[in-house]
Amino acid sequence: MFINLSNHPSSLWAEEQLKEAEKFGKIKDVPFPFVSPYATENDIEKIAETIVCDIIKEKPDAVMCQGEFSLSYAIISRLLQKEVTVLPACSEREAEEQILDNGGVKKICLYKFIKFRKYN
Repeated sequence: MFINLSNHPSSLWAEEQLKEAEKFGKIKDVPFPFVSPYATENDIEKIAETIVCDIIKEKPDAVMCQGEFSLSYAIISRLLQKEVTVLPACSEREAEEQILDNGGVKKICLYKFIKFRKYN
């Protein structure tokens, strides 16, 4: 099983990414939780522990973990300690920025999946 722990549903992935993920087994999407900017380090540790316990029950062959940085780090560290393969998606990104009349910035990004890379 390949667990997609992110806010990028596999139903929206390019064919290349789907094929690479399916090499590990069936894909299961697990939404990455919202993390309040007011969360404490202790809050992050508790959330990470809960998520990792739920993931371990699934006995995954690999986990793609991408989301808020401090929670991702806490989850990835715990999964690696449990000898679970953890991967980020590696992509090429083309970005275009436009300055709007109101002073805001509109950014359009195009991502092209290249590969998964293992965390060590």
